[in-house]
Amino acid sequence: MTAAVGTFTLEADGERLACTVVEPAAPARRGTALLMHGGGSSGKHRCLPLARELAVAGCRSVVFDFAGHGESTGELGQLSLARRARQARAVLARHAPDGPLLLAGFSMSGQTVADLLGDPDIGGRVRALALGAPAAYAREVRELPFAAPEFTATLRTPGSWRSSSAFETFAAFDGRAVLVLPETDEVIPAEVTDALDAALRTRAAYTRLTLPGADHQLGGWLGTHPEHRALVAAALLSEA
Repeated sequence: MTAAVGTFTLEADGERLACTVVEPAAPARRGTALLMHGGGSSGKHRCLPLARELAVAGCRSVVFDFAGHGESTGELGQLSLARRARQARAVLARHAPDGPLLLAGFSMSGQTVADLLGDPDIGGRVRALALGAPAAYAREVRELPFAAPEFTATLRTPGSWRSSSAFETFAAFDGRAVLVLPETDEVIPAEVTDALDAALRTRAAYTRLTLPGADHQLGGWLGTHPEHRALVAAALLSEA
């Protein structure tokens, strides 16, 4: 089955966001998946292989570049966790305004998944989520630009992540949840991963996958390892 790929731009949050929609060959029967890349030099291109994998299984997918990344406008240093959530909401409002949702987030976007899940206008539509080497951030940095000294200082404060909203939000989720981890993660502390694991086990239909040989850059890894990509897609779309 060949997926149809369309590219669009969206004016939102004072930026022009570059979006790609991957449509299955047959009408989508599993809802829409929003796949969100991590921070730094990442971009939507890292999510496209998984989006195509989901399309083969009948799931429509949307990916986009956050402001300051890829083909979108903006400066990375002026982005914030709150702006990321606003931009993701705008993309959903344009490309998936109704119907079931699947959310997938890599690294920094683990927090963005939690922010969307906690939104009363979105959370009730979410049937499944996948978190790839996810991060969690202190509540007090939510509005801070990434370039702000206070943002970095808080991240460097031991245990600051414990105030993240992600743990409470994921603990309340009762849909399908997949935690995808690399064999070695040089970025996310093990105690953060353990806390997220514990939260996801509370109510969700939960699967934990560890990919042998992978590192923190899981989006790129899945792009070059089709067997792992298929495994993640099957776990996310499982009806069990």
